[in-house]
Amino acid sequence: MKALKVNCFIVLIFGLLLASCSSRKYTVNPSEKAAKAADAMAALKSKDLYRFITDWTGVKYRLGGLDKSGIDCSGFALLLEKNIYGHTLPRRSKDQAESVKKKNKSNLEEGDLIFFSFGGNEVDHVGVYLNNNFFVHASTTRGVVVDDLNMPVYQNAIVKTGTLK
Repeated sequence: MKALKVNCFIVLIFGLLLASCSSRKYTVNPSEKAAKAADAMAALKSKDLYRFITDWTGVKYRLGGLDKSGIDCSGFALLLEKNIYGHTLPRRSKDQAESVKKKNKSNLEEGDLIFFSFGGNEVDHVGVYLNNNFFVHASTTRGVVVDDLNMPVYQNAIVKTGTLK
């Protein structure tokens, strides 16, 4: 009986190991992710952009928000483009997507816009490209953050990339 319990335990552990390995598609340890995001920030050409992002990092998400008490993704993109590049953007991400000149994802430059659709075919999120596949945006769960575009959640949701330049 004891041998049967041990064998069942071994089979259970082996099964859990197999299941956990197969479900890992994109894993980066948090300190590595933070280091890569810091590298992307350090590589910015515009020091004004660096200061702007640093100043806004961590501001919580608030739908319709346009200040440090809370900001949404399109509001953040609007303020960044206005304050750093002098560009005027519409307020909604869907309208912002219509105002940019389409650009291939592989040719993105600092300050270009990236549009996502997490809820269907319509644009419902926007971020600003930095470099090395990193972008800044106002995340609904984490506020203003720098994230890796290589994460599957973003790769699967990109619908348009473009420039205002």
